[in-house]
Amino acid sequence: MVAYSGEYELGKHAQKTSSIFKVGEFGGKYGLSDVIAKMLPKGECLIEPFVGAGSVFLNTDYSKYILNDINQDLINLYRILQTKPDSFIVDAQTFFTEKFNQSEKYYQLRKEFNESNDTYFRSLVFLYMNRHGYNGLCRYNKSGGYNVPFGKYKRPYFPEAELNIFADKAQQATFVCEGYRKTFTRASADDVIYCDPPYVPLSKSANFTSYLGNGFGLDEQADLANAAEEVSKEKSTVVLISNHDTIWTRKIYEHANKIKSIEVARTISAKGDKRKKVAELMALYR
Repeated sequence: MVAYSGEYELGKHAQKTSSIFKVGEFGGKYGLSDVIAKMLPKGECLIEPFVGAGSVFLNTDYSKYILNDINQDLINLYRILQTKPDSFIVDAQTFFTEKFNQSEKYYQLRKEFNESNDTYFRSLVFLYMNRHGYNGLCRYNKSGGYNVPFGKYKRPYFPEAELNIFADKAQQATFVCEGYRKTFTRASADDVIYCDPPYVPLSKSANFTSYLGNGFGLDEQADLANAAEEVSKEKSTVVLISNHDTIWTRKIYEHANKIKSIEVARTISAKGDKRKKVAELMALYR
């Protein structure tokens, strides 16, 4: 398992489809899925090198999808939902009872998860920990151990409807776990790529999130922009990238054909009760 140090962003059913995951501290792309869908052109296949909670996948309409993430636990869960959804949903629901909503049980299951190589068991507990763990975070230590603390929620929500919807749509998808550069090589001229990488910090004093231990720093941010420019020129593939709107991101995306800035409400405190508007940038290469 790939070691990880930092927080991993895991992404709501009115008229849009929500993620199976509890929204993380910095949210998913559910709130922006309409804006993103409008900016994405028509195509045969949507490719997401950083699928995360899958909000864009769930709220777009392409014939095929190639969905990648460096988090093997996430991809394994998606593959199981794709191949054996009924048994997985029944088994997952057994963890959403009062018996399992206590700290002792949570930490016991977290320990068993970290010691297990059983993909099915890890997928069940991965979903359980997302809904019962603190603030919907997904975080691993440098040794690859999941280390999000218990969340102390009164009655964690079991996303049965969301799981069924995801399982149905997953029949159109291919799930992979690889580096984003390799995912880019899968694209052709009729495909569209949407990238939602770990965001750059809003200030110099902010900690730069390390993405699953491989690190996704400034060099990787710049390389992703280069990859987008290359594939748009060499294969005529359209690429859309989202990130924080900063002086630095405007510099690395300077060769994009179109840049759009959008204000989004973001939680800015650990308690989750303070929100402010933060500018997000959408860079389109075509």
